[in-house]
Amino acid sequence: MNNWIRVYGNRRVLSMLGLGFSSGLPLALTGSTLQAWMTTENVDLRIIGIFSLVGLPYTIKVLWAPFMDRFSPPWMGRRRGWIVITQILLAAGIMAIGLNSPSSLPWLTAFLAVMIAFCSASQDIVVDAYRADVLREKELGAGAATTVVGYRIALLVSGALAMILSDHLPWQTVYALMAAIMLGNVLFTVMAPEPAERVVPPGSIKEAVLGPLAAYFQRPGAVEMLAFVMVYKLGDAIAGAMTTPFLLDMGFTRTDVGTVNKGFGLFSTIFGTLAGGSIIAKIGINRSLWIFAFLQAFSNLSFTALALTGKSYPVMVAAIGMENITGGMGTAAFIAFMMSLCDKRFTATQYALLTSFMATTRILAGVPTGFMVHSMGWATFYAVSILGAVPGILLLPRFAPWRSPAVSVPRTP
Repeated sequence: MNNWIRVYGNRRVLSMLGLGFSSGLPLALTGSTLQAWMTTENVDLRIIGIFSLVGLPYTIKVLWAPFMDRFSPPWMGRRRGWIVITQILLAAGIMAIGLNSPSSLPWLTAFLAVMIAFCSASQDIVVDAYRADVLREKELGAGAATTVVGYRIALLVSGALAMILSDHLPWQTVYALMAAIMLGNVLFTVMAPEPAERVVPPGSIKEAVLGPLAAYFQRPGAVEMLAFVMVYKLGDAIAGAMTTPFLLDMGFTRTDVGTVNKGFGLFSTIFGTLAGGSIIAKIGINRSLWIFAFLQAFSNLSFTALALTGKSYPVMVAAIGMENITGGMGTAAFIAFMMSLCDKRFTATQYALLTSFMATTRILAGVPTGFMVHSMGWATFYAVSILGAVPGILLLPRFAPWRSPAVSVPRTP
């Protein structure tokens, strides 16, 4: 307990909790919560399906990240100034979409949703950059962990809580409350400390665009490192893509899945993330990456055990707990690793680039899983999914050598 207080008790790390919350809050308001509102207003399902494209700004945010690296607002520093701007714009956008009617003006709703997603993705750019800039090396794991915890809590507020409130209040009132909460996040930014190291931003847009790429690709093994970023959590992504269909196919009800997989799974992830941050602070990023890689891989076997056992609530709870705890640990270590790779002059652009590669794997990994289950069955599928962790483990000696507690990235002289 004393170690946790020491790791998570300082102002730099604690500020990540509020900023993580601010990053997570808008996501459901243009996703699942908005879809629920549109469904209750009997919007055509084809239009609701098209609204999936609203999330596109999150996948291409690297395109305008150089602009946010290059220019600094005249208040609250290079990163916090941008965060305040995006938070105010998000609050205004959420209020505006709440005053609209998705059934009578669906295309105006779509425009406002895209604008919210754009501002949210922009906020993510600068929050990620600020986190990498302000945290010291030993705090990277704890900072990553608290960010994830804040983000997950926000998803509960704008997702589950918003939908519960909608049973008792008009949707317009629900979105107005969410806008007020979003505006309140400005306080988190005001209370967050400025980075101790003053970094001179790029001198031009050209330098902001080309500088991050040049600085990154001048490193020996830069391309292989991108491959490592893509495959480190591959096994986890393959297994996670089929969790809900698997549990339903095992005979568990939707209530079981919602309560255990979503509810208990969320708290397991939070616990695993916080535990991971504490372990990283103690043994370093590299060794944590090794340990968590193996834990993530072998946790998939818990679902093999469930598939062989059949419908069993104790085995289900154990499997979901193990999967989410180890996944949270791996996420904390991996976010810390990616932060450590960034040049502070170009943090926004380089981190956006790395997370784009990471997201690509998460999206593509799920494509073949249905075919795999169809051909080999659930038990074999989850056993084979362990092989997805092998490429990342094989690259660990190069990019996270065990004997070096800190990230050892080869650089040019």
